Amino acid sequence: MTAALMIGAAPSANAQTPAPAQAPAVAPTGPSINLGAVIFYDYTFVLAPDTADAAGQEIHANGFNVTRTYVNVTGRISPLIAFRITPDIARMLNSGSSTDGSMTFRLKYGYAQFDLDQFTGDWTGTWVRAGMQQTPFIESEETVYRYRFQGTLFAERDAGLYSADLGVAAHTTLPGGYGDALVGIYNGEGYAKPEANDQKALMVRATLRPLPDPSSAWSGLRLTAYVHRDHVMRNAERHRFIGAAWFEHAWFNAGVDYLTRDDRATPDGDLVESDGYSFFVTPFLETKGDGFEVLLRYDSVRYDTTRPSTRQNRTIAGLAYWMPGIGSRATAALMLDVEQVRYRNDTKSRPTDRRLFVHGLITF
Repeated sequence: MTAALMIGAAPSANAQTPAPAQAPAVAPTGPSINLGAVIFYDYTFVLAPDTADAAGQEIHANGFNVTRTYVNVTGRISPLIAFRITPDIARMLNSGSSTDGSMTFRLKYGYAQFDLDQFTGDWTGTWVRAGMQQTPFIESEETVYRYRFQGTLFAERDAGLYSADLGVAAHTTLPGGYGDALVGIYNGEGYAKPEANDQKALMVRATLRPLPDPSSAWSGLRLTAYVHRDHVMRNAERHRFIGAAWFEHAWFNAGVDYLTRDDRATPDGDLVESDGYSFFVTPFLETKGDGFEVLLRYDSVRYDTTRPSTRQNRTIAGLAYWMPGIGSRATAALMLDVEQVRYRNDTKSRPTDRRLFVHGLITF
């Protein structure tokens, strides 16, 4: 049988993540393929601290960067089976290699998805995925926090979560639009590393929409709990918990996350407990995704709760312009932003880090 080949656009107009959460729609006549791409690029100027070049001269480091480039290939071979393949182009940083510093072609996503809606009735969006895929929490938050192109989320920077990993996961949506849940078993080492031992990570996210009726002013509210149970090796825990509240509105998106983490490097090592919080708000000065928007974000984390006065505080502020008139299947944006990281009562006496950016985004 001859398969029909259809080339289309993959991500939605408002998505900054490199993939839609759901697989492509069922092909009416046979297998289908959808093609898309994501590009994050920027110019970075280090305001503080001052650094030195190879000759010892004081400089403000700066440079042009491409931080993320994806090619998204999604498709379906039957009403039951869909797939995704996403190569990721990233910089290689292996000291001593002849290709050190080069941009490397690697795999970010590669999975089969088995759609079960035909069997689950009102429990729509029910599927099972197997392979290299998105992890539960980050993919969900990025539907509200639309500024991944500025930098990684709090859960990645300070909870040590990976955006993708190898494993098997199942998802479903509650009837009536009251939320969804996703549970998975993953290697726990992230998409860039192979499994190191016999330990696996259990990741569970449950999201509640208490007032899903679109006529309600609170219909955009989501309450999320995320549990992450893993071990570096047997009897050496690597646990995470995140509680979050996110809100989508015609005038702004906002959210707050609270995390705890337990880490033990070896079975007989000391347990290190950490916690932190983050909040963000993105006021829309015009229509969401079409015109000017503001990003305000603040992260604070204690890497050891036995030292309560020692904190790392991050502040991000920026003005973004989302290009109008591009179409429903593509997005482009530019943003001028400042990011500052301060260390309070830090034993390593690290100086304040302050950077000025011009960030850019293209998705289609």
